[in-house]
Amino acid sequence: MSKAALSPPPGRTLPEPDLYDTDLYLWTQAQAALLRTGRRQDIDWHHLAEEIESVGGSQKSEIRNRLVILLQHLLRWEFQPEKRKYGWRASIVEQRLQIDGLVDVSPSLRSWPETVLAKSYRLARARAADETGLPEATFPEVCPYFMAQLLDDGFYPGPLAPKVV
Repeated sequence: MSKAALSPPPGRTLPEPDLYDTDLYLWTQAQAALLRTGRRQDIDWHHLAEEIESVGGSQKSEIRNRLVILLQHLLRWEFQPEKRKYGWRASIVEQRLQIDGLVDVSPSLRSWPETVLAKSYRLARARAADETGLPEATFPEVCPYFMAQLLDDGFYPGPLAPKVV
């Protein structure tokens, strides 16, 4: 479409674009300022409600993503003990700490990791197969770990380590 077709007729102006649609960060800052100053009548209530709901969804998504990475690295740890690296261990520790931190901030999500464990495992299994080059059938079809093990700082599956490099 040409610029002329997008231009308003002479003497008319286009409405100012909604800040929510053009600069989300700036919109959030403006809404926060309106809340702080008590200007309730100027708040974009509809979009504000959507954004608040999305925060909860983001928390759930972040926990699920961390769980997938944790499972993926535990599978690699267990099924490729000869290739263990310090980075795998560091990632396992990081994912556990991040999940714990997210649940601390949102205790109502404490049961969420268990809820998404089966789906998270399926993705982690596929990723572990891809990264290791091992057939997906090498890894158990169903998650072999309990949630308590996954979050236990001392749990590392498989044979005792050859030296981690």
